[in-house]
Amino acid sequence: MFDAHKIRKDFPILNKLVDGKKNIYLDTAASAQKPVAVIKRISEVYESEYANVHRGSYWLSEKATEDYEYARKTVARFICAKSADEIVFTRNATEGINLVAATFGAQNLKPGDEVLLSRAEHHANLVTWQQWAKKTGAAIKYFDLDENGGFNKEKFFRALSPKTKIVSVTAMSNVLGTIFPIREMSQAAHQAGAKILIDACQYAVHKQIDVQEFDCDFLVFSGHKVYGPTGIGVLYGKKEILDTMPPYQYGGDMIENVSYEETTFAPAPSRFEAGTPAIVQAIGLGSALDYLMQFDFKEIELYEQELTEYTTRKLLEVNGLKLFGTAKDKGGVFSFALEGIHPQDLAFILGQEGIAVRVGHFCAEPLVKSLGYNALTRASLGIYSVKEDIDELIKALYKAKDLLG
Repeated sequence: MFDAHKIRKDFPILNKLVDGKKNIYLDTAASAQKPVAVIKRISEVYESEYANVHRGSYWLSEKATEDYEYARKTVARFICAKSADEIVFTRNATEGINLVAATFGAQNLKPGDEVLLSRAEHHANLVTWQQWAKKTGAAIKYFDLDENGGFNKEKFFRALSPKTKIVSVTAMSNVLGTIFPIREMSQAAHQAGAKILIDACQYAVHKQIDVQEFDCDFLVFSGHKVYGPTGIGVLYGKKEILDTMPPYQYGGDMIENVSYEETTFAPAPSRFEAGTPAIVQAIGLGSALDYLMQFDFKEIELYEQELTEYTTRKLLEVNGLKLFGTAKDKGGVFSFALEGIHPQDLAFILGQEGIAVRVGHFCAEPLVKSLGYNALTRASLGIYSVKEDIDELIKALYKAKDLLG
């Protein structure tokens, strides 16, 4: 049985006091905290096993290379990919989306084509395709959500057309918490003759990923959101598609042969990893995913579903609070406004109580503005979140109302 109270002991930062107050971390949607297993593994590599990879014939380099490539295999297991050759290491999910846009997008988009996005996209997805549409002459098309922020099947299918060449969508909104039916969307995209890219940054924290079940063509997520280090991300691509894509950047370690006149490039995924990679970060990511995979994801999902329902109910009981994103299929992200109180002022009061939340438009400015606000407050859950955290949040909200309302 999944026990979040027990798991909290694995995260040393949660035991730290914040100005004498208990550390109540409700900002996992921005970046997750790290378990001691990851912290120790990163330290261990720097202390005992560090060297550059793919280059040396001495023990340290061979060990680092083995661990780096083992991390790639771990990612493949985590997302149920067919092969580690379908896993490209990037700096973050943003770079993964840019890589696909600058290679596959540049190759395949032309005037008259369309890229289909939801209205709930993070800037990493929206801005990237917006810019590449301008470069290629393609158009961006958006499909709307339901009034409660839920996925609207009819509007999605209506937006798909023979002009659609790429569908690029979040699997879970970082503002609304809405979970999208990825398998169904992938099938529809393929029937329309399009490829589909999934931004799984939020989804990967809460739900099991199976890229073969999803049948997505590309999928990205960031290491720091799945309890791993910053500076490392993942791009999954179907091998047969990656093999058709040109390199994204050029330099060492992604080449096959070089002369003064000509260069040939290594096969995927190596051709997309120019220069010295984020060696220790990749190994740390592998450790984080190994940590996650010791748990039954079905138990995690059940626990978080109960905690999400509890949080939703408690927030809706607060007089004057407006919660955005109340779809039936929703993850642990809660964006809200408290009547008469600016989000920044609210976050300051919550911070004084040791409660970490996010304020702003969460890199989804068009979505937040469409809700009628320039900024909101967001609380979000991780595997270490417990009901007591939510109870403290609610108490602090009432304190803010007393002080500022």
